[in-house]
Amino acid sequence: MKKAYFNWSTGKDSSLALYHILQQKEYNVTQLVTTVNKDYERVSMHGLREALLDAQVERLQLPLQKIYFPAEVTMSDYDKAMRNATQKLIEQDYKYGIFGDIFLEDLRKYREEKLQEVGITGVFPLWKQDTKALLKEFLSLGFKAITVCVNAKLLDESFVGRILDEDFINDLPENVDPCGENGEFHTFTFDGPIFSSPIDFTIGEKVLKTYAPSKKEEDTCGSDDSSWDRAFWYCDLIPK
Repeated sequence: MKKAYFNWSTGKDSSLALYHILQQKEYNVTQLVTTVNKDYERVSMHGLREALLDAQVERLQLPLQKIYFPAEVTMSDYDKAMRNATQKLIEQDYKYGIFGDIFLEDLRKYREEKLQEVGITGVFPLWKQDTKALLKEFLSLGFKAITVCVNAKLLDESFVGRILDEDFINDLPENVDPCGENGEFHTFTFDGPIFSSPIDFTIGEKVLKTYAPSKKEEDTCGSDDSSWDRAFWYCDLIPK
C-alpha cells in the first residue's frame, strides 16, 4: 500500500473520500492534515471549534498535523506555511496527498502545482462524480452531518445549523450544488462508519459575519473584486 496523508476538512466530502480510500486498500493513510485559525481556535473556513476537530480525530484513530494560521493571512504567507508543512511530510516519506475535491478545476490545478513543486502526487477519490449521488451515498452509508457555515448570498439563516437529510437536499435552491462544492455551505460530520462512536454537541448561536475586502496588494485571495462572497452565516457547535 502507498503511504499517504489525508487533507481533513471535518466535513462530509472529506468523510466520504476517506471512507472510499479506506475501502480501496490502495493507500495507507497514516496522517491527517487540517488548517486551523490560531486566533479563534477554529477550523479554517468551517468555523468549527478545534475541540470538535480533536473529537473527530480521536474517533478516527489517526494522528493529526495541524497547520495554524492567523485570522488574516496573505496568499504568499499561506503558500509558505503550506510548503513548510508539506516538507515535513516529505521528510516522513509521504509521497501522496489525498483530497475530497469533486469538480473545482482551478482548485485541483492549484493543489497539484504546489504538490508537484515538492514531489507529492495529489489523489482525488471523488473527482467528477455526481454530487447529488455522492450526498445520497453519504447518507445511505450512515454518515451524519450538520451545516456549520453557509454563503449568505445563496442561502438564508434557516440552512445553517441544519442536519443533512433528504429534506435538506430537496430544499436547496436550484443554483446551489447538492454538496456545496462551490462553497455554498460547509459541514461537520459527527457520526458514520469511519468513526468509532458518535460525537456529542449542542447547537449554539447563529451569527452573520461580513468580511471586508483586503487592502493588501499581495493578498490575491482577498482583493477588491466584487465577485468575492463576503457574508456568511455560522452556527456555533459546542462540545458536550
